[in-house]
Amino acid sequence: MDAHQTPDPVPQPFVTAQLAGPPPPAPRKRRIGLFSVLVIGFLLLALGVSALLNMVFLAGSGVSDFDPRVRERHFSHNRSAADKVAIMTVEGVILDAEGFFRRQIEQARKDKSVKAIVLRVDSPGGSVSGSDVMYHRLAKLAEEKEVPIVVSMGGLAASGGYYVSMAVGPRPETIYAEPTTWTGSIGVIIPHYDATELMKKVGVEQDSIASHRLKGMGSFTRPMTEEERKIFQGLVDDAFVRFKDVVKQGRPKFKEDPAALDKLATGQAFTADQALRSGLIDKIGYLEDAVDQAVKLTGLSSDEVRVVEYKREFSLADIFLSSQSRSQGFDPAALLEMTVPRAYYLCTWLPPVFSGRDH
Repeated sequence: MDAHQTPDPVPQPFVTAQLAGPPPPAPRKRRIGLFSVLVIGFLLLALGVSALLNMVFLAGSGVSDFDPRVRERHFSHNRSAADKVAIMTVEGVILDAEGFFRRQIEQARKDKSVKAIVLRVDSPGGSVSGSDVMYHRLAKLAEEKEVPIVVSMGGLAASGGYYVSMAVGPRPETIYAEPTTWTGSIGVIIPHYDATELMKKVGVEQDSIASHRLKGMGSFTRPMTEEERKIFQGLVDDAFVRFKDVVKQGRPKFKEDPAALDKLATGQAFTADQALRSGLIDKIGYLEDAVDQAVKLTGLSSDEVRVVEYKREFSLADIFLSSQSRSQGFDPAALLEMTVPRAYYLCTWLPPVFSGRDH
């Protein structure tokens, strides 16, 4: 090869545009159509107008500081009337006077348009202190607002449920019971059980250490001594006297004839007919009848009043906790409470296993 001759070029791979293919198309930008823009704008506008109207309504009605967990639902009479009759509820076993019951009290107390209260009671009673605090708060509410209370008894308004009903005060024609209501059961009980024989069979022995022999009084792990029984009886007697005093405040006829109350205060529950004959209630009627009486006591006409029910407004947390309670089947706090010697205004021979607390 000549030194000045250039070498042959190195062969290159044969690539054609046809084999490589065309470049991928650029991604198309998704555009929001005019219709979608209009729909979103309309929804936002509606939401803003709704919020504005709610604020104006709350400001105009003076209820902006009300508890959002208490919802008012129209029950009867003039839906657009300014003055109200509020239906409050006491349901289930009474363990305390907190939760939804207290929120109802605060709602009625703040609302200047409430002119009367209908107390719907469907309860077997419960703890002495819980029943007494409920009674106290209701009576105080009626006194502060100078509004009448009319009671409407449901299926059961016994013991502590009857105690709470005495918040109506001495006003006549204020306690209504349905034809199938059981009421009364005026009395006090401290549940106690002796499980010593069972403990012997399973090989369990009570071996507590206490500062005094009375510290463990009422324990189910040993028989109750006469000393302990006498002390508990004194506690029951004191609570029983208070129960009868409260009944005399709500039923003035028994203040004039305490012997008649003593004949009824045996812990017995009475039918509505029996309660009417004995003077424990005023009328046999339904919720609507109690509402009509409450409207009458306001001095307003039916067209000037709207009747509302207080309903519990559940939040997501309430629903979650409720589902947890259902899955557990019982309230551990209430189970522990069974072991505590406690007096009850309660129409039962067992202490409450399931908690009625609502916080």
